Amino acid sequence: MIKLTRREWHKLVTTGVLSSLASRQIQSQVRRQESRIAGVLIGIQSYSFRDRDLQGLIDGMVATGLTSCELWEAHVEPRELRGPDTREQLRRWRLTAPLSYFHGIRDRFTDAGLTLNSYNLSFKDHFSDEEINRGFEMAKALGVSAITSSAQVNSVPRIARMASDHGIPVAIHNHSDVDPNEFSSPEQFAAAMELGDGRSITVNLDVGHFTAANHDAVAYLRANRAHITTIHLKDRQRNEGPNVPWGDGDAPLDVVLRMLRDEQWGIPANIEYEYRGNDTVEEVQRCFDYCRRVLEA
Repeated sequence: MIKLTRREWHKLVTTGVLSSLASRQIQSQVRRQESRIAGVLIGIQSYSFRDRDLQGLIDGMVATGLTSCELWEAHVEPRELRGPDTREQLRRWRLTAPLSYFHGIRDRFTDAGLTLNSYNLSFKDHFSDEEINRGFEMAKALGVSAITSSAQVNSVPRIARMASDHGIPVAIHNHSDVDPNEFSSPEQFAAAMELGDGRSITVNLDVGHFTAANHDAVAYLRANRAHITTIHLKDRQRNEGPNVPWGDGDAPLDVVLRMLRDEQWGIPANIEYEYRGNDTVEEVQRCFDYCRRVLEA
């Protein structure tokens, strides 16, 4: 039997542990081929997995082969605090949750071979300045380069100022309902971006909602691509029509996907499964397969 000194034994153990950790990290990255098709990064808006917790989201991404995630706030925050009667408790949680909590979430995605492309935190008028500022600290801890937000129009001046201070853009998400304090039109996008410094306020273009509001998503994308940080892919019918399975509505998903491929604009396109379907993983897979058919044709 070979006898080792304490120093030799410690060196072997330490080397072995480090080697094992490095091996696991390499395997994690290798076994997840990036969900990029013909140069277009197809990711997921984690709201698509709203029926699952954070681990369920991660498992769903692994099952479908999607590697890039726009992380919805409800997969991060305690869901029991997201009701109308717990608003102040949620505010306190946002202001006091340790940043190590968000580091841990980031690491869970990294360990699964997944990446976070943005954090979806919807700033509303009832957010305090401290809450908005904390959102940027959360984003930094998660390691994302942008925040997406179904923000209200009246809150944009505060958001723009803090986004500029932190150097993290906020991509404003649109809906289809016409409300002066909600984003639904190109004119509202333009007014919001004017409040920024040219970089702090950008656009998270939801193709389905844009179509349901009777706007031309293809024309808007072509004219404003430099200001679009992310795209949401979903299908809806015009005139405030419902969410429908992809290909059954009026949203020009195929044209948008081919534009991203052919023009090589590098804008991440995130699946947002929102129509009424069956098993969530199966429906998200169906949406991903739709993207693959279009992009590989």
